[in-house]
Amino acid sequence: MTPPRPHRNDVFLASTGLAGGLLLWSLGVFNQGPKHAILDAPWVVLLPLLVMTSLEFLRRSRPRTVLLVGTVAVVADQFTRGSIATIMMFTDLVYAAVVYGPPASARRLPVTTGLITVAVSIASLAWYREPWALLLGVLTGMVSFVPATTGAVVRNHRQAADAARLRAEQTALLAEMDRREAVVAERARMARELHDMVAGHLSAIAIHSTAALSLDDPGTSREALGVIRENSVEGLAEMRRLISLLRDSGGRDEPAPAPTLAGLAALVRQTAAHGTASGLTFTLTAPPPDGRLPAPVGLAAYRIVQESLTNALKHADAGEVTVVVERADHALTVAVTSPFDRPAAGPRASGPRAPGSGAGLVGMRERVALLGGEFEAGPMDGAGGTGGRTWRVRAVLPVAKDDEEPAA
Repeated sequence: MTPPRPHRNDVFLASTGLAGGLLLWSLGVFNQGPKHAILDAPWVVLLPLLVMTSLEFLRRSRPRTVLLVGTVAVVADQFTRGSIATIMMFTDLVYAAVVYGPPASARRLPVTTGLITVAVSIASLAWYREPWALLLGVLTGMVSFVPATTGAVVRNHRQAADAARLRAEQTALLAEMDRREAVVAERARMARELHDMVAGHLSAIAIHSTAALSLDDPGTSREALGVIRENSVEGLAEMRRLISLLRDSGGRDEPAPAPTLAGLAALVRQTAAHGTASGLTFTLTAPPPDGRLPAPVGLAAYRIVQESLTNALKHADAGEVTVVVERADHALTVAVTSPFDRPAAGPRASGPRAPGSGAGLVGMRERVALLGGEFEAGPMDGAGGTGGRTWRVRAVLPVAKDDEEPAA
């Protein structure tokens, strides 16, 4: 396999080491004199120098192999007159083996070189029996142990920096995911509020405008136009309230308060006025307004009733629509029933209808889920002993004792 292309820093180190070694050789500067060298020919010094230079090109790609061959070359250099350039390049190979080598080798090399330094110091002192012999151990440590320890420190710092960068990237990714989830949740909440506030008014407008267009009666048309105007004004007021909440300009004017269960009676009366043309009557059974009810629960109950009444205007057959709100110890139950495909009640009312998209049921289900409650919607057979079918929407909203607001 073709070896990888050397890094430019490795090429620089090899070129510098070779140039320095050749300069010292040309000047006759060696580590030891002829009488201490087994091979005293000056040209023999160039052989370990050339081997060490070639190894510098592979210090990143083959760190363990380079260290092994480099150790043989530096030992062989001790049998010649020696070159300081060869030893300096060997120290760089030890450093590179720790920094670029496998983790196991990086952990073992500082310990191994430390043991070699101690062993050389003891052996030199035992052989020469002179204090200066300890300098051989010091030189061995400077050539092997010091670069290995330096490489271990550098590698640990790089790993710590990589881990910190990875944690920062993961934190940024999690923050972005949280931001996107928050945006999606806020958009869903805004969609529910917008649908619940406007759908009822627009449905009434659609029903009465259809009646005004289909019936050639000035009185009916005038009444329908009055209902259309009333719902248009109320729908605009609701839209202004939502826009004020979204804009949050920080001005002195506060947005209108959110609707509560205290407004259910007015809501049912208003819907009853719209449902006359479809043959619908509306009945409300609810306890007196409870100021201790948490605001999110009260708002959710109001919106569920509002959307259920809107759906009744759109899809229910002629008959009675009942709204029942019951407060238990730890729950608020909302149930809205409307006639659905009842043959016993006579033919289907001929009043105008408004199309539906199904978003109302989705919004109600989401509201209940956010509060941890239960929700069901669907037809029931034989409800109320009439033999017909009834569409029922039922939601159970939990009210924890700790969540209750203090009474005013």
